[in-house]
Amino acid sequence: MANFAQLDENNIVIQVIVVSNQDTATEDGVENENIGIAFCRSLLGENTNWRQTSYNGNFRKNYAGIRYQYNEILDAFIPPQPYPSWILDEETCRWYPPVPYPNDGNFYIWDEATLSWKQEVFTPNYEVE
Repeated sequence: MANFAQLDENNIVIQVIVVSNQDTATEDGVENENIGIAFCRSLLGENTNWRQTSYNGNFRKNYAGIRYQYNEILDAFIPPQPYPSWILDEETCRWYPPVPYPNDGNFYIWDEATLSWKQEVFTPNYEVE
């Protein structure tokens, strides 16, 4: 099976579909993205825009998801930026915080206002007898 992402006019993923290998291959059985794109267009419209995506990230860095953006220069699917301060690593096409996540075994959430990790303390919502 092959996966294809439909892109809007801004290269934002609006849907991902699964296509049979026979609908993406040459007569010799060799997978070809252009054949898969033609198949997707035959189903959902000639003016639609498609890119193949790899479920295990073998190409285009990340598996495409809704709201991911396809970057033509990097030939990659990039997830939405979680916070304005986070930085894109163009090698992995993933977002990273400006301060590394603490490695002390506690749970933290990102605080964009202070650009720091804030420890979350969980208290049970039940009484222990």
